[in-house]
Amino acid sequence: MNRNARLALICLISALGMVGAAYAAVPLYRVFCQATGFDGTVKRAKAPPAHALARTMTVRFDTNVHGVPFDFKPELPSQEVQIGRTALAFFKVTNTSDHPVTAQAVYNVVPESAGAYFEKLECFCFTEQTLQPGQTVEFPMTYFLDPKLVDDTETSGIREVTLSYTFYPAVRSPGPARAPGSVSNAPSSTGGLGEKPVKGL
Repeated sequence: MNRNARLALICLISALGMVGAAYAAVPLYRVFCQATGFDGTVKRAKAPPAHALARTMTVRFDTNVHGVPFDFKPELPSQEVQIGRTALAFFKVTNTSDHPVTAQAVYNVVPESAGAYFEKLECFCFTEQTLQPGQTVEFPMTYFLDPKLVDDTETSGIREVTLSYTFYPAVRSPGPARAPGSVSNAPSSTGGLGEKPVKGL
């Protein structure tokens, strides 16, 4: 192999490596943000807090789509929730196209400093979602505000937060996506965790 060919091969391998690293960086960054609440990213929780505070906070919901034929709206535009108590919200999504669409919702919280204390137990945004042509699905989302929020000088004065979702086309094929109806572990009407399937409308 002559020098020019060897140089071209090295450049090609380097370029492929950079592309692979870029793709790997996206999920790694997402995992980091979910674990730390960095950049306003909501954390994924394993269990609700042991106690709730008397103080309440307004949680507003903002829904958007980018590059997918979805009609995406919250059931309620906002909720008044008790800090530390598990809450349940629903979001209605309709595939307005004539073909199946697989997408995934990304999310963040404003103000960004509150992202570390806004935690989800269950959410349709944790996995890709596939909707059939014309299908409407109502997705649940279980969340709470960590009581530690009131002890942080940056967040103690916050009285309102906005949870924003945007649905993007899925990067991968729809094979591993979670089919509508498989979301579970949403709170029951008594406030505990129970089975509450997604409602297909």
